Amino acid sequence: MQLSIVIPVYNEKNNISLLLSKINSAINKIEYEIIIVDDSSNDGSKKILKKLSKKFKNLKVIFRNKKIRDLSKSCRDGFEKSKSDKILVMDGDLQHNPKYILRMIKMMKDKNCDVVIGVRDLINSRVKSLSFFRQSASFILIKSLNLIFGKKTIDPMSGFFLFKKKIYTKNKKLLFLKGFKILADLIYIDKNISVKDLKINFEYRVKGNSKLNYKILIYLLQFIIFRIFQKTYKFF
Repeated sequence: MQLSIVIPVYNEKNNISLLLSKINSAINKIEYEIIIVDDSSNDGSKKILKKLSKKFKNLKVIFRNKKIRDLSKSCRDGFEKSKSDKILVMDGDLQHNPKYILRMIKMMKDKNCDVVIGVRDLINSRVKSLSFFRQSASFILIKSLNLIFGKKTIDPMSGFFLFKKKIYTKNKKLLFLKGFKILADLIYIDKNISVKDLKINFEYRVKGNSKLNYKILIYLLQFIIFRIFQKTYKFF
């Protein structure tokens, strides 16, 4: 298995089928699996995913039946079921274009790095698919993360990235694993993890609603505090 693709979803019934088709068209020359983790959707996604799992032999579906949704834990569940030593994480809302997947794999090989991130340049350009509030909030958080932990990427809040599974298996007991952004949790766990950026065009969401809200900001602040204390006192 050359690649495991983990896709956490919540209420994406209108996007899932098209996303799977786009992925297959983009990377059909390599051996891969797709692991969709449904975080207790209530829009009829479960019925659609069950049908799709019969249609696509390389598709696994995990249904989380939790009262509190958590993207990081959804990703964790996907990582645990993955078979490849390379894992790609992407959103299920079609804003991450599968055409970049092979480029990310090639960059990881050519640059011999641990993580390749599909980045939006939120600092130096205006991302048209994001609202002013979302871009402003992301800009502030990115600046804060880079200031506190050192700059590894221009977009530590990206949800589109490729990484070596050993990063997770080696450090999973030390991860924060709470909230809606797991990339920062993975790349800042060890200063020796090497990261490369691949600039992408962030697509518009066509159907469904954005999941961004104030809880994401709260969880990220909690993560920053957690990681500072972890590095300082070494007892987490």
